[in-house]
Amino acid sequence: MALGDLLEEWEDSEQEVLLLYPPRENSQEKFDLRWFLPSVIRYRRVLIEVLVASFVVQLFALVNPLMIQVIIDKVIIQNSPSTLQVLGILLLIVAIFESLISTLRTYLFTDTTNRIDMSLGSEIIDHLLRLPLSYFEKQPVGEIATRINELERVRRFLTGTALTVVLDAVFSVVYLVVMVVYSPLLTLVSVSIIPLFIGLTLLVAPIIRQQLRLKAKRHAETQSHLVSVLSGVQTVKAQNIENPLREEWQDRYARYVTTGFRTIIMSNLANAGSKFLNKVSGLLVIWVGAYLVLQGELTLGALIAFRIVAGYVTSPILRLSQLWQNFQETALSLERLADIADTPQESEGDRKNIPMPLIQGSVEYQSVYFRFKSYGTWQLRNINLELIPGTFVAIVGSSGAGKSTLTKLLCRLYEPESGSILVDDYDINKVEIYSLRRQIGMVLQDSLLFEGTIWDNIALANPEASAEAVIEAATIAEAHEFIMNLPNGYDTKIGERGGSLSGGQRQRIAIARTVLSKPRILVLDEATSALDYETERKVFTNLTRAFKDYTVFLLPIVSIQ
Repeated sequence: MALGDLLEEWEDSEQEVLLLYPPRENSQEKFDLRWFLPSVIRYRRVLIEVLVASFVVQLFALVNPLMIQVIIDKVIIQNSPSTLQVLGILLLIVAIFESLISTLRTYLFTDTTNRIDMSLGSEIIDHLLRLPLSYFEKQPVGEIATRINELERVRRFLTGTALTVVLDAVFSVVYLVVMVVYSPLLTLVSVSIIPLFIGLTLLVAPIIRQQLRLKAKRHAETQSHLVSVLSGVQTVKAQNIENPLREEWQDRYARYVTTGFRTIIMSNLANAGSKFLNKVSGLLVIWVGAYLVLQGELTLGALIAFRIVAGYVTSPILRLSQLWQNFQETALSLERLADIADTPQESEGDRKNIPMPLIQGSVEYQSVYFRFKSYGTWQLRNINLELIPGTFVAIVGSSGAGKSTLTKLLCRLYEPESGSILVDDYDINKVEIYSLRRQIGMVLQDSLLFEGTIWDNIALANPEASAEAVIEAATIAEAHEFIMNLPNGYDTKIGERGGSLSGGQRQRIAIARTVLSKPRILVLDEATSALDYETERKVFTNLTRAFKDYTVFLLPIVSIQ
């Protein structure tokens, strides 16, 4: 029994409880740091070269304290100017090589991270554009934009901060060995402060994470409001509502700034605590080291060298608070990106479906039920409709009756709750979604034009189209004449969303774009609402001639006679 029939029968019964068990969905791998590994592994050779270059740079950094020890113990104390000249030349050579290798490392690292960034960004955007329409109807545009921007923070952590942590961890072991060789006692004094560093970080981490989460939420709210205002700026000015909207933005932005201020204060307190502990560690090393020098157990040069090497160890630990904050921010960014990456694509269930062959245009709705929410009222109920190729059908009805929804089901922008839709006797739920949409052209009342030229917008869906085909499509849409009257004709730039054109001109360009894609089924959803009566009649006459063998949905057509 179909779900619609079941529910209809249940409504007429006297039962009080109905349990519906949805089919178990196939589990998919959740979005986390592992999602980034393929892109990182793809450039593992270059990253290994970066690690090797970093290793060499760190070794050169170890030369400096050793040379300083020699200068103090051998040159200054023993008064040996000749040795000073040799050491000076050696230090200069080391500095030159260190600079060259550091420059090479920076170049390789920057080039690789840019490639990884491009790869990751393309994958996220590709996934986003393949999400179902329902996702975009639930999420504000500004919210989605801020989530996409989180990718930069994740990329920066993986290819920057995380790599630095690996290098610091590796070379801290080397430096600790060198410190032990100098003085086990001083080494113990130097590292005794590390547990306090860790304790401080673990103490403030939950607080910072909570504040970061709230800050991200406030930022998304502010951006969503701003995008909404800018998208409807014409309405804003026409209705003279600039002041209340500005005040609303100021309130949202003030909450965002306040939250950000609290986060910065907490981070600064954590960093101040870390710096204080680092200074205490340095003072303890100098104090104990001076005692060892006075006892003759350590030379002055060795003490100075030890202090420098100890700085190489404690410096990464000093950054522990900031590092942990970066990790918290990255974890939050992953959480926000997961909302996009973990949402199944609309073609997720199409992997076993067949490609839709070239269609003639017959359409049949069989007992179709649809509603936007599983507990809401029916938008469409028991719809049965059959159309043969060459049919021009006008669908009329009151606002909210489901006219647009009926055609969106045909394009699989929505999925029916029960029933089926056949195109040329193919169940559209059993064919690949994009092979279906390529053969259905839909023109909406507010079809979007993109920044660029008129030619770019018409040829968007068919970039390889000839000039004759573009002009023919524009002629069918009654757009060719007004385009040729523009200063630059088809090369005229129309601005963002076609802002330099009138509503009727934008609609005709949108119709021309759809005509050029040569669909087998055409849907005009209030696509001529901004046209005058005479122009509208000409457009319909041209479309009738051009699509006489195919199926055309017109909705609502109130002025056609």
